[in-house]
Amino acid sequence: MSAQILAHGWADSSAALALRNESAADTVFLEALYASVRAEEMRPVPWPDQAKRDFLQQQFQLQHEHYRRVYIGADFLVVEHEGEPIGRIYVYRTPNEIRLMDIALIERMRGGGIGSSLLDALMQEATIKQIQLALHVEPNNPAQRLYQRLGFSLIEDRGVYHFLGWRTPAPDTSDSS
Repeated sequence: MSAQILAHGWADSSAALALRNESAADTVFLEALYASVRAEEMRPVPWPDQAKRDFLQQQFQLQHEHYRRVYIGADFLVVEHEGEPIGRIYVYRTPNEIRLMDIALIERMRGGGIGSSLLDALMQEATIKQIQLALHVEPNNPAQRLYQRLGFSLIEDRGVYHFLGWRTPAPDTSDSS
């Protein structure tokens, strides 16, 4: 639930940002968000615009169904700014891992620290629970720089995806006296 992330430190001081559970009413927004995230990748594809839209709609639907079938019990959250949806964050928790399945923001909200803030909250939760925070990212995804800056490291190169993980740095146990 969104409260689980909020309880672990994510908050916006202006109270303009909020998380809420996704609903069927969000489908049009989520499809458009998915298409916006994939826009750069689709730009060089020599298809008519309608074919690109149809393809992205189909891909969104397949991803949507896959996430719900495979990640039973995951949090599917919409990120809102001043009551308007601006993104999504999908999180799946097990006793040993927090899996960031997906995080995406509309273009005008990218690069403003919202994603970093959400990741920081998940990192705080992982620290409290002493478990790994993990995610998959495409090698050419610009978010890869953010993950590296935050201390994520490559666990496995899975071809089209890099599997990254983050753990709280171990406390320094060396005796400095």
